Amino acid sequence: MTEPRSLKTFPVHLGLGASAAPQPEFTGLDWYEAYSARTADDGKEGRLVALHDFSESWTSWEMHPEGDEVVICISGRITLIQECEGDQQNTIALEAGDYAINAAGIWHTADTDGPASALFITAGAGTCHRPR
Repeated sequence: MTEPRSLKTFPVHLGLGASAAPQPEFTGLDWYEAYSARTADDGKEGRLVALHDFSESWTSWEMHPEGDEVVICISGRITLIQECEGDQQNTIALEAGDYAINAAGIWHTADTDGPASALFITAGAGTCHRPR
């Protein structure tokens, strides 16, 4: 690939053999199912790299069963909310330059009180979503 692409629109997959594969345009939550099928040969070692802007809190929870997810706040402020055992929640406030890790198998969501951007490095295989 010789032309630049927006990471916000076209995520990239990091795969086996230190490969990097541009992905089709991100279209919403249904996009993840097709992503899992496209990258299945990399199994849990593959990583999805995506950049998202937020102006409102998330309306769903997500969980990555195959590996950890690194969340890096690029601008603004976001609060990650992780479900823990026994109906407890862990909250992690991130400002620009901060990162946190969503462990494999942990349901998580995010709140924001204004515009924010975050970079996600995700073990995307098998990602699940549910309403918040």
